[in-house]
Amino acid sequence: MSDSIILGIESSCDDTSAAIIKGNCILSNIAANQAIHKEYGGVVPELASRAHQQNIIPVVEKSITKANIQQNAISAIGFTRGPGLLGSLLVGTSFAKSLAMSLNVPLIEVNHLQAHILAHFIEDANPMPPQFPFLCLTVSGGHTMIVLVKDYFDMEIIGKTIDDAAGEAFDKIGKIFDLDYPAGPIIDRLAKEGNPDAFTFNKPRMENYDYSFSGIKTSVLYFIQKEVRKNPDFIKENLNDLCASVQRTIIEILMAKLEKAAKELNIKEVAIAGGVSANSALRKVMQDYHEKSGWNIYIPKFEYTTDNAAMIAMVAQLKYERGEFTDMKTSATAKYDL
Repeated sequence: MSDSIILGIESSCDDTSAAIIKGNCILSNIAANQAIHKEYGGVVPELASRAHQQNIIPVVEKSITKANIQQNAISAIGFTRGPGLLGSLLVGTSFAKSLAMSLNVPLIEVNHLQAHILAHFIEDANPMPPQFPFLCLTVSGGHTMIVLVKDYFDMEIIGKTIDDAAGEAFDKIGKIFDLDYPAGPIIDRLAKEGNPDAFTFNKPRMENYDYSFSGIKTSVLYFIQKEVRKNPDFIKENLNDLCASVQRTIIEILMAKLEKAAKELNIKEVAIAGGVSANSALRKVMQDYHEKSGWNIYIPKFEYTTDNAAMIAMVAQLKYERGEFTDMKTSATAKYDL
């Protein structure tokens, strides 16, 4: 890995983030979160892009200061081109282009989903990086997929959700329980005090390695409506058990397909990535599979699970070594295949 210094910029959703990487060592990883979306129970694209415009300069400045480097030491600038919210992506893309032009350094586009997976190659992400080929369960608020990773830039999606992402299911079910947004971390916390076997919810029967999470959401909704008619305080009185039961069901759905893929493809190197990989119960189940199935498992540090610029900088570093630079005419794209 070269000693080039790369600035990574991430703005795909509602977090504005900038990071500096040298080789595969992160020197800084700064993020500004947007609390305003809590009021609306979800990310409002127009508000997100406005907040990125306010946050991007201070976040980039802070990342350079914390890394203790001079701006002219930057070798290249990596940015998230997609997928994500177009307005948010445009802010990061435009800023990255302008700064690259002013510093006269190369520009490197990064696929956000690829970055979640390749975050495992950051020096302090894991004690050891995964060995190729490996399977990566990439699971977040916007995406749920099983990816067969044959090399850094040779990836194949072998299974994906046909409707809601797992993180989206957590948030929508959280809304049914009258929890704040984002509900995933709240459900994780409350589930620790609950009985995961208290309630049973429907699991989908999907072909191959594909997922579906709309069914569990509907199953929970109908169950809650029925119980609340009998007891208006049902949710409040059973909240911990409800959260634990929902969490167990979603994780069982995720792991059943991952286990099937690992067995059928005879792969023991298994990783998780994306925002939902921060879930404590999912991390525990992954550890259990290490004992049960002999998997070599890779669970990223918490700071590399949610949207962050460190993972963007890592991919940019790998592309920099290969001389894969981006034309200044490039534009942000809401959809960007892996």
